[in-house]
Amino acid sequence: MLRTVLRSAAAAGLVAAVSFAATAPALAGNGAALATGVVSGANTAIQNAMQMHRKPKARVRTVAQVPPVAQHPIGGPKMQGLPTGFTYTADFSMAYPYGNIGTTGKAWLPGGMDFVAGYGLNPTTRFVASYYELQHYPVGFNSGTVPLYLQGQPNPIGSVNLGTVQPQINVTTKDRFFLLNFEKLLTIKLSGGRVLPIVLTPTYVARTSTIAASPTHNDVLPFEPNAPNGFPIANVPTRTAQLWSLAVTLPFLKTPRMFGTFTVAPSWLTHPNGINQSNKAQLYQILYLQYTLDKKTQLFFEPQSSRDYLGTDPYPQHLMAYFLGVSRRIGKQGFVQLVLNSGGPTNEGPYGITALTCQRLPCSQNPVVPTLGGLKATQLQIQFGIGSPSVIQF
Repeated sequence: MLRTVLRSAAAAGLVAAVSFAATAPALAGNGAALATGVVSGANTAIQNAMQMHRKPKARVRTVAQVPPVAQHPIGGPKMQGLPTGFTYTADFSMAYPYGNIGTTGKAWLPGGMDFVAGYGLNPTTRFVASYYELQHYPVGFNSGTVPLYLQGQPNPIGSVNLGTVQPQINVTTKDRFFLLNFEKLLTIKLSGGRVLPIVLTPTYVARTSTIAASPTHNDVLPFEPNAPNGFPIANVPTRTAQLWSLAVTLPFLKTPRMFGTFTVAPSWLTHPNGINQSNKAQLYQILYLQYTLDKKTQLFFEPQSSRDYLGTDPYPQHLMAYFLGVSRRIGKQGFVQLVLNSGGPTNEGPYGITALTCQRLPCSQNPVVPTLGGLKATQLQIQFGIGSPSVIQF
């Protein structure tokens, strides 16, 4: 009888409680920003450098990556690389989520915007500032049955079906990334007159977020780190982080139609946040493959492994993700891009809400705080912009 009463009370009170649910990293997390703001510029430099080396008498042309500028050979046979002068890219996007996310998330997610502005001092040195928005809806918040605990009790006192909670939970999330990059192109001479272009990119990343369920319209939410014996930690900025990174990008594939690079980026937090218990450098790894169908159309695939470290993580989450898409040039300045991206942690499971803890009775009038596993999300994003697509700009 007690279980039935508590179950009903908990279900009735979950609107205030489960609305505090979106408190763990999703997708490729901070690796998303590095894949966008770092790899794109490095690819531009490497492609130009390799092309100029093969064709010393290069004609005026437009680079394939961000940003769109006419590249002229400088000083005759010297190597060409990064765009010089002022360049930019701007786009807006919308996305549709997939996966077991109940009914609330089955709609187009709020639109996003991306901006990139760069200034190249010369073909080997460039400064870039960029802003990206990523919209997603993680699985595991509006589906499945989870145990219900009473604070301090080792065994569950009931269970709650997340799919029948009314009104449905809305954990639509929009992450925002601001990046400052310094790009430096280096070339290593190899045998036979060949060269190996490498791009070093020291980067600062600032990440913030907005979660639809947050009563304060940001990402500050309470959560339960260890149900049922833990205690809720209030006022934690759950998806806010700042980090430094030193990315190294080098090519491994170059044919008339195909191009590939590999990026490694040791990264660390500028300061601990929330329940962080360590701050060791984490190694981001990003593989990029591109296939050119024609002068206006490119296919791309970008798998990556990152170590995300947000306020709800005592230790980093190991995130695996992939990004698959196509870019199509429209006129001289416009483009449209379609990107399917999916990812989630390999060391945190199951996904979504794993338990609910009632702080005190009656549950319907007091906090019911969720315990979370990893976050996984999949979405198809459509982008329209001017400039050149940064290929993985999400």
